[in-house]
Amino acid sequence: MARWEFKLPDIGEGVTEGEIVSWLVKPGDVVREDQPMVEVMTDKATVTIAAPRAGTIVATTGKVGEVVAVHSVLVVFDVGGDGGAHAAPAPPPAAPAAHRGANGTAPKADDGPAATAVGDIREHLPGMGAATGGATPAPAGGAAGAASYFNEKPLATPATRRVARELGVDLKRVPPTGSQGRVTRDDVHAFTRAAPAAAPVAGAPRAAAHAPAALREPVKITPPAGVPGALEERVPFAGMRRKIAMKMAQSKQTAAHFTFVEECDCTALKALRARMKPAADAAGVKLTYLPFIVKATVAALKKHPILNSALDESTNEIVTRKYFHIGMAASTDAGLMVPVIKDADRRSLLEIAREIDRLGQDAKSGKSKVDDLTGSTFTITSLGAQGGLFATPIINFPEVGILGIHQMKEKPVVRDGQIVIGSVMLVSLSFDHRIVDGHIGAAFAYEIIGYLENPDRLFLDM
Repeated sequence: MARWEFKLPDIGEGVTEGEIVSWLVKPGDVVREDQPMVEVMTDKATVTIAAPRAGTIVATTGKVGEVVAVHSVLVVFDVGGDGGAHAAPAPPPAAPAAHRGANGTAPKADDGPAATAVGDIREHLPGMGAATGGATPAPAGGAAGAASYFNEKPLATPATRRVARELGVDLKRVPPTGSQGRVTRDDVHAFTRAAPAAAPVAGAPRAAAHAPAALREPVKITPPAGVPGALEERVPFAGMRRKIAMKMAQSKQTAAHFTFVEECDCTALKALRARMKPAADAAGVKLTYLPFIVKATVAALKKHPILNSALDESTNEIVTRKYFHIGMAASTDAGLMVPVIKDADRRSLLEIAREIDRLGQDAKSGKSKVDDLTGSTFTITSLGAQGGLFATPIINFPEVGILGIHQMKEKPVVRDGQIVIGSVMLVSLSFDHRIVDGHIGAAFAYEIIGYLENPDRLFLDM
């Protein structure tokens, strides 16, 4: 039997590892060239990797949910008599699968946008500290040796980076023991024991009295007495769902959330949309309320540019973006995604409506490109008809604000001293209080509400 090792190829600039989302083959399977073998999720996208040649699968590396380093052996083939003892150059991966489900199937369509956001998930997280210089050889051990070690670009999984952030540890100073010089979670904990006085990450939170889930003893779920295990179903907590959880936890643990809620009388907006809808239908465009809300948000962002900013924790700088890329939180079978309307300030209402429809359809069908899911500067989230009264949306970190849109309901309103029936919805905006003061957040909210209650004003800014 001639064995041939296929190694995980480079799957994007800066990507050093991938999480196994779904195996499409198993040992013993006979595969043809270009047959899909495995779905791997990086911090940028999910890709399907195909067989570079025909053969029989002898072994696979990594279970679903496990992280595999780039250039490590992924699959071992039996290729008959034409194989070699070492791996050939790896082919480029397939196009992004845009976050398929964990079972390898394409997401099904669903009913519309979701209530909270995930955003661009990156491996190198803010707040890791800034320093210069190259790597210092790993010390033999001890506090003195740990203090002398330094590596400008440490290798570590996102989970390890999160533990380091929560403990206030600078990964650049942690001697690695993992494969290929990778820092492990055990290394981080050993570093805190060996060098308790080591310099913490700039701006990193200290470990709380009640340790976060990542630092607690893992919770084990077992059936109650008398209940057979067959009455429980277990699926791997992996892939997009775990990335969402990590992103949500990062946002809640880092940004100082506060939420502002106010009513918005959308009677005039409802009438304007009704007048414009026939023309939009004739142009083949589905005109919802969201394009108007995007326009109102952009107009408000121009008047309050701090809401279009982000905090670069590595340099302690507030970065104000002068471009307007609006994320629209959307629900798919693979989880919550945030397709991005690029340059929303330069698009007409009809162009925004077309882009919202395209991005939504691509997200639901699993055809989203990486570029469509990255780069947002502010996010809008909506549950549409299921919007409820109001909610407290989680910020799409590292943005500093998010707008939640809720269900329109007929309610009594006062106009010119008279009680009439209006179409009213509540808007809820969450802000990062580290950057956005309360009165600024309130002023921004009322700016959006003003445009939605008097939508004719939008045409002055188009």
